[in-house]
Amino acid sequence: MRPTRLGLAAALLLIAGGPAAAWEAPRAKPQRIVSLNLCADELLLRLVGPERLAAVTWLARDPRASTVAALAARVPVNHGTAEEILPLNPDLIVAGRYTTRVAVGLLTRLEAPLLELDVPQSVAGVAEQIRGLARAVGEPDRGEALVADLLSRLDALPPAAPGPRPTAVVLRPNGFVAGSGSLVDELLTRAGLENMADRLPLGSQGALPLEAIILGGADVLIVDAAPDAPPSLAGALLLHPALRAMKRQVRTLSLPSRLWTCPGPQIAEAAERLAAAREARP
Repeated sequence: MRPTRLGLAAALLLIAGGPAAAWEAPRAKPQRIVSLNLCADELLLRLVGPERLAAVTWLARDPRASTVAALAARVPVNHGTAEEILPLNPDLIVAGRYTTRVAVGLLTRLEAPLLELDVPQSVAGVAEQIRGLARAVGEPDRGEALVADLLSRLDALPPAAPGPRPTAVVLRPNGFVAGSGSLVDELLTRAGLENMADRLPLGSQGALPLEAIILGGADVLIVDAAPDAPPSLAGALLLHPALRAMKRQVRTLSLPSRLWTCPGPQIAEAAERLAAAREARP
């Protein structure tokens, strides 16, 4: 037998970036919200109090991955399984478009009150998603406050000097770089940098061989990793001797991935660090 709230709730499958009507506020504020996605964790913990969150993901408590670890310590955690979620009797479940797909599929079939977040690829899309989720949880004013702070910080970035902009490359594990049409690309532009990946036919994201990165002539190397990140095969490329030598010749920035993996208010800090790296010396 389904828990009472799940049995009575109408299916609510929303994709961020869809029609504005999809983000209409509920009749009553959800009081038992469950998150199945780190990016949803970060927004929900900023929009509602811990007392209204029945569970967030276990990643929310990891300060290497999360910008809300202290807040998450006050909320139970889950590991993204439907078996964990159903007994919590949630009145809203927030998932990500590309994560926990098995659980999302089952919850959809059970007509659970489910909302799915997309992955915005622009600052405007980030702002709309924040506003939309804020309306869905009955906190539109908090959403507007988060958006206003984000946009004001981005507008306050120091302007780039006239002339050609410094060229930057964002190097992620396994040699992935962010190209045109991505949120990272827009943040680089706002910070006064030219994305080296824009010169290549990668689309919004793709992998580059190490030789192309070194010979690309970037002025700024941005390593999308935290110094305290655990070792991994994917991250081994970032420790290559050739890259270490490159860091001695160009401006470098180790930017923790938690600042721009998720499209939320924290991207303002990422842009501020990028703008500072633009002016730094090698």
